[in-house]
Amino acid sequence: MTSTPSPEDAFRELFEQNFRELLGYALRRCGSPDDAADVVADTMLVAWRRFGQVPTDGTARLWLYGVARRVLANHRRGVQRRDRLGDRLRVELQDVVPDHADGVEANAVLMGALAGLSADDRELIMLTTWENLAPQEAAVVLDVPARVVRTRLHRARARLRKQLGDAFTDHGHVRDDRALRPVQEKR
Repeated sequence: MTSTPSPEDAFRELFEQNFRELLGYALRRCGSPDDAADVVADTMLVAWRRFGQVPTDGTARLWLYGVARRVLANHRRGVQRRDRLGDRLRVELQDVVPDHADGVEANAVLMGALAGLSADDRELIMLTTWENLAPQEAAVVLDVPARVVRTRLHRARARLRKQLGDAFTDHGHVRDDRALRPVQEKR
């Protein structure tokens, strides 16, 4: 009396008889050994799930090649989708994330100009520009009346414009206080 092998044993035999050929098939068609291994694993997963449909007339290897072909097509479509998504994200991020390389020279010019100011002028400009404090708020920090801060700020900006020369100015005026903010590095 011959016993029929269990489904697990029959699958194990199918796997062992066809693994090398399937791997060779996938390696010749994939960009990397890891991708080929994934294709073979997915092919064998389909075979396990549909084990009742695997032909028993000696054409199981051909059936597995057909499954591998479809798995490979799905894999390629997935790679194309990921590549397109990556391209779209790169384009979107270019608009969102500033290119800090553009600000390196500007920062050097700005830092040099700030270094040429007195410590009081530098602190006042940094409080109002980099810390976004209104003159009244800067007055509280500096413990001086707001009218004094407005006068000092006007004079400090004039001295900064003189230090900067034409680097950040249009017709002698600072274009925008945001231009005075240094590029912040993300940590």
